[in-house]
Amino acid sequence: MEKQIWVWADYRNYFQSRVTLQILARATDLAKKTDAVVCAVVFGDRVDEYVAEYIAHGAQKVYVTDDPFLNTYNVESYAFLLSALVRRFQPETLLVGATRFGQEIAPRVAKQLNTGLTADCIDLDIDDKGRLVQIAPSFGGNLIAKIITPNARPQMATIRPGTFQELPHDNDAKGEKIPIPLPDHMPGPRVRCLKSELHPVRARKIETADIVITGGRGMGSKGKFKKLFDLAALLNAEVGATRPVVYADWISSDAMVGQAGKHIRPKLLFSFGVSGAIQHTAALADAKFIVAVNKNPNATMMKLADVALVADANQACSGIIRALKQRIRN
Repeated sequence: MEKQIWVWADYRNYFQSRVTLQILARATDLAKKTDAVVCAVVFGDRVDEYVAEYIAHGAQKVYVTDDPFLNTYNVESYAFLLSALVRRFQPETLLVGATRFGQEIAPRVAKQLNTGLTADCIDLDIDDKGRLVQIAPSFGGNLIAKIITPNARPQMATIRPGTFQELPHDNDAKGEKIPIPLPDHMPGPRVRCLKSELHPVRARKIETADIVITGGRGMGSKGKFKKLFDLAALLNAEVGATRPVVYADWISSDAMVGQAGKHIRPKLLFSFGVSGAIQHTAALADAKFIVAVNKNPNATMMKLADVALVADANQACSGIIRALKQRIRN
């Protein structure tokens, strides 16, 4: 039997949420090391357009259950169906995006299959025995754990959005669509959805922003940290922060950049008052151009920067804001 790596496809809000495509890209790398086949798994009603998209982004096979019964997502039905397919086709690995959707369904599937699950992975690899190495932060991000599933199958992991870079769309890619009929004895949902509405989120996600401004304790205080939002408004940027800043309640936790937070890959990154702890810098390795401001010229962040300014972060931020406003007025 061929080895297969399955990627559970979350196509809701497809054009904004790219996590499935990102995982397919990493699965492609892993498959080369294990001589496995990359497969996507799609449930829903009239999902052909997504099947084509997943093939164009690396899926060699796509298992599809397309039925009106699956028009409205229900975690019990979806978890039952996914578990049934895994038992039938026995993939080596099952990868799921760590979205709210994935965080809900993955533990249920792991329980039904009596296998392990590593949540919120920040990387994946293959060891010398061909096993999936699931790399995830632990103890609040102070340690990085490398976890394997030595015996049970499938090897399961959820992966944070923005962790990997999706493959380019390939119009010439070929893949096999495998239709799977809905089982006769599907469990009925205990909770029935009466109505759903899509509420667009105004703010962009920091993981996909072209310009990100991050701040650390070097900004001095919560009040001074707020200047980063003024600068972000002028540059059409997003604001991120280090873990100590989040823990100090200067900004909400969804802005934390680091192994225990968000992974970013902006075209331009401003770093104000950030020393550069490994748990932070590991999450911005793909930034294209970095401008760092810090009083300490020997700070790790300064060494990583393309442009390093030895200065007080608060004063430098204020100066840049004044200069931009002056330029706008002129």
